Amino acid sequence: MFETLRRAFRLPELRNRILFTLMMFVVIRLGTYIPVPGIDRAAVAQLVGKGGFLGLLDLFSGGGIANFAIFSLSVLPYINASIIIELLGSVIPALEELRKEGGKEGQRKIAKYTRYLTLGLAVIESFGILALFRSSLSSTGFFVKLLIVLSLTAGAYIVLWLGEVMTERGIGNGVSLIIFAGIVSRIPVGVAQAFSLTQAHSLSVIGLIGGILGAIVLLLLVLFAYEGERKVPVQYAKRIVGRKVYGGQSTYIPLKLVQAGVLPIIFASTVLMFPATVSQFWSTSWFYVHIAQPLTSSSTLMHNTVFFFLIIFFTYFYTEITYDPAKIADDLKKYGGYVPGVRPGEATALYIKNVLDRIVLPTAVFLAFLAIVPNIAMRNQQISAFAFGGTSLLIIIGVALETVQEIEAYMMMRHYKGFMK
Repeated sequence: MFETLRRAFRLPELRNRILFTLMMFVVIRLGTYIPVPGIDRAAVAQLVGKGGFLGLLDLFSGGGIANFAIFSLSVLPYINASIIIELLGSVIPALEELRKEGGKEGQRKIAKYTRYLTLGLAVIESFGILALFRSSLSSTGFFVKLLIVLSLTAGAYIVLWLGEVMTERGIGNGVSLIIFAGIVSRIPVGVAQAFSLTQAHSLSVIGLIGGILGAIVLLLLVLFAYEGERKVPVQYAKRIVGRKVYGGQSTYIPLKLVQAGVLPIIFASTVLMFPATVSQFWSTSWFYVHIAQPLTSSSTLMHNTVFFFLIIFFTYFYTEITYDPAKIADDLKKYGGYVPGVRPGEATALYIKNVLDRIVLPTAVFLAFLAIVPNIAMRNQQISAFAFGGTSLLIIIGVALETVQEIEAYMMMRHYKGFMK
């Protein structure tokens, strides 16, 4: 990876993209320290320090909740909006057709709908945050509450815009990188907390060493899953055009073990947070006490069970909407390609679908176990499982690998372009 970065900085355009991304990180981190007026931040930080739903929300916002900053909501409204749009695309034919056959214009329309929905969800979640910290308000006046809601909503929309700019002018997916930066920024806090507990004898040295070794094993397993792939062999028939012979070579279709990347983990985490965010309006209700709060506490059986199945669901769902076996089979047939031993057309599409199903199921279960095992192992420790939990490590590793792969692809394209010149 370090060799890839060293070679990347030799290319001026790629170096500018990387530096632009780093500059956006600085801007976003500054936004997590600009406070929203009208609230007692010391009381907010004390509530966030108790963990649970607030700890998870603070992790994804990179500390913005603890500071009650303008970027407190981070990209969570956008992620929730994206999930809703994707789910609606499966039940609304017009939206599904727009996504699959609309081309760039269709993608622009879907992006516009997602932004509108993001704005609405940002308003709802801002009211939820306001209801959650109503006891920390310096004033209960209408204009103070309105100012807080407007600040949080504007901050969420600014973060969305920064993410889109990072995707366009930087390197990697801007939204994923914002979440990545937020989680990484909380790791030093978690490390300091672990060492302070060790010195206070609340956490044994053996437990600390065991946690470090477990994290290393988890890293290796995740790297294996993200780098693994299933190669489907493809043979191209020879074609004679004039005096030239085309085709005849053997190649393969690489099917990654983790087709959906890190998105199922992010989607599952935000879905778990959404009920608690909305139900803050009724913090004494039965739903909030018995459903919403247990869902957002990583130490509860309800949280880990629902989280486990959500990861499996979103892995299947995202693979289904992004990978079309019928289109692959049609493209192979169009260019004279075929899978040895399989008839072209519908039989090839069915074969590729069966291969995907055999890959996705064990991989989804594997990722789900990796996400919940650290939460269960650390449930009795007086340290937040979020900073070192499976969710955080999976997101960090997934985003880092995807970004490095995009850098390598960019360099390869640049070298090919230079070769053709």
